[in-house]
Amino acid sequence: MPREIIALDDVLLSRGWEVTAGGRTYVVRLCDTGARLPVEAGLAATEHLRARDIAAGEPVRTLAGGLTAQTEAGALAVLHRVPGRRLDGGDPVDQQWWGDRLGAVHRALQGFHHPGLRSWQPLDAEAAHLDAEPWLRAAVADAAAAATRLTITDRLTYGVLHGDPAPGVFVVDPGTGRAGLLDCGASGVGPLVYDVAAAVLYAGGPQRAGELLDGYLAAGPVEAGELEAALPVLLRLRWAVKADRAARAGCSKGLRRAREALESAPG
Repeated sequence: MPREIIALDDVLLSRGWEVTAGGRTYVVRLCDTGARLPVEAGLAATEHLRARDIAAGEPVRTLAGGLTAQTEAGALAVLHRVPGRRLDGGDPVDQQWWGDRLGAVHRALQGFHHPGLRSWQPLDAEAAHLDAEPWLRAAVADAAAAATRLTITDRLTYGVLHGDPAPGVFVVDPGTGRAGLLDCGASGVGPLVYDVAAAVLYAGGPQRAGELLDGYLAAGPVEAGELEAALPVLLRLRWAVKADRAARAGCSKGLRRAREALESAPG
């Protein structure tokens, strides 16, 4: 029986808990059934990172060798929790660790392949749930079109995305000074700056993410010029993705926040 269960911070693609049982601590993730293959790609990416000396959670396979187990509530994944405290996205020093590890992950996943990796298609502007609010479909379509123009007109650095690089997914061990991450999200392939944009939103926006960006530029494969050019467009796209998710879930608060951000976004 579990001795302790602690809910992890909300991320876009899954629900998570830290579970202590039998003297060990685990990370448990629950995702929609439709995301099972991308989730398994993320778990395989986590194993890939461990093989390249990046501290990351070790997936616990099923008796049949699978990375996830299908349940009535969705796809369930379990990992041994990597040592360390979760990072605080508002702390400047933690932001440096956060950006550094995200950059290291992007470099280490270059050349990684898995059949569950999704192509970079984050939005469907024709989806029926975008009728939830009168403004929603046009806002999502505009953000998606701007991102498409960016990928056509600019040479962007593509690679395997973490998927949901929230600060609480990353850890630092005070005893060793070693930083790492709990796991990868539902992985796909796309412009690496999209991952950076997701992290920047978790940090509270570009004005609050300076140390995060510095840490990433020092460790990651994306150069400063590309980051500067692509980040505003992909921040807008990330907000559109959040609006899309909120509409799917019927979350009026999430829709309201996304609308405010999209209406104030440049361009």
